[in-house]
Amino acid sequence: MSWNLEGDFYENCSCDAICPCTWSNLAHKATRDDYCRFALAFDVEQGEIDGVDVSGRSFVMVADTPPNMADGNWRVGVIVDDGANEEQVGKFGQVLSGEMGGPPAALGPFLGEFLGIEQAPISIESDGKNHHVTVGELIDYSGERVTLESGDQVTLTNIVAHPAGPTMGLAPVSDARVSAFGIEYSGQDLSGFANRFNWSG
Repeated sequence: MSWNLEGDFYENCSCDAICPCTWSNLAHKATRDDYCRFALAFDVEQGEIDGVDVSGRSFVMVADTPPNMADGNWRVGVIVDDGANEEQVGKFGQVLSGEMGGPPAALGPFLGEFLGIEQAPISIESDGKNHHVTVGELIDYSGERVTLESGDQVTLTNIVAHPAGPTMGLAPVSDARVSAFGIEYSGQDLSGFANRFNWSG
């Protein structure tokens, strides 16, 4: 079985910008004392999983972790857009569980509880600088890429402990509200990233 997913990635987490878990490759704990919570939105431009075309689909991973993410015991749930059919949802489940290898498999040692896969309307709007992610009434956040005068995005490089690395584009989130799988957080001026992703297994 082989698969590949390519597209755009938009992250929000409960840390004050910029998330120390990311830039330290999990060596530093989150800016909050009691948890790190995040929503990772993936807009799949082109993708195929074991012969099933998943181009044009999107999914969001939601998680609750200890402030030091390397401690493990992550609680993770996945929402797939409601336009995906049953076969596509099943294939996403295989990939995101780590069963088919690739970047998601690297998260396996940290997983404490998988909260399941649900479907909901997902909207990801982006003009190349600003983006807005909504998942039904569950998730809503907006971010803006940090750019230089040249228009190039400011990035973090050599990020090996993040599934959307190794280059992460800074895109702090101005406002966020997340409530899914019993995982809740909200706030202003929180950490965020936006960049391309390319997975295969």
